[in-house]
Amino acid sequence: MTTVQGGLRALTSDFLRDGIPNAAREARLLLAHAMSVPHERMSLLAQDDLSEDVLQSAYVMASRRKAGEPISHILGRRSFFGRDFFVDERVLDPRPETECMILEALKRDFKVVLDLGTGSGAIVVTLLAECPAATGIATDLSEQALSVAIQNAKTHGVEDRLGFEVSDWFASVVGQFDLIVSNPPYIAADEMDALQPEVRLYEPRMALTDEGDGLSAYRRIVAGAPAHLTPGGRLLVEIGPTQAADVSTMMEEAGLVSVRVLPDLDGRDRVVVGEKADIDPQT
Repeated sequence: MTTVQGGLRALTSDFLRDGIPNAAREARLLLAHAMSVPHERMSLLAQDDLSEDVLQSAYVMASRRKAGEPISHILGRRSFFGRDFFVDERVLDPRPETECMILEALKRDFKVVLDLGTGSGAIVVTLLAECPAATGIATDLSEQALSVAIQNAKTHGVEDRLGFEVSDWFASVVGQFDLIVSNPPYIAADEMDALQPEVRLYEPRMALTDEGDGLSAYRRIVAGAPAHLTPGGRLLVEIGPTQAADVSTMMEEAGLVSVRVLPDLDGRDRVVVGEKADIDPQT
């Protein structure tokens, strides 16, 4: 029988031989998952005995990882803004760069938020968890994605304040909101082959690409936003790093004001923000 430390070394070596990025970290996560313990406790358990059954369970998961499956799917969760969200092949994984949208949204109070193309629900669930007085609507064209979002809303205790609609962007949306957020598919069809296999093969294609130039979702979202924003309401959309100018122009042409581009932690353009004027200029 080996120890936890011995099993961790063996898994790490196995990952290194196969060129898995962050080999030590991923081995630690998988072994902790097989042991049903928080990965933060692994150092404390290093000299404990590790059963052969648990080690073999970790190796089964490791083989899935080496085949290209995202570790988030193997673990069934992804961390976002300090919370764990359930994820699988039905939804896009929430990513750290999206957290800059959360930080911007939280700079001003809001009462009602609309999340278009919610996927896992990570954005809207986080916003409602951070703002206990707010309510929201989450939409997605995929019923399967909405089922994941509902599960995450229940996990984080916001299901009573969040409604869900199957909708093609604004098609089934009624009412106005003082905050609209969206992380739409923004990868152009001809860029899909360049994606990492763990993204291209394991995450839903409809959440990645619009099958066009990567901008069609923004055209529809921006065109529909003014009618669904309250005066002074904000629209925040995540973008690809080369799309800031195009999306900013769309917002300005739609009559939104105070249009700004926000960088992520790596300094890349990541979010475009626009606001509906407090007073309609035609009144």
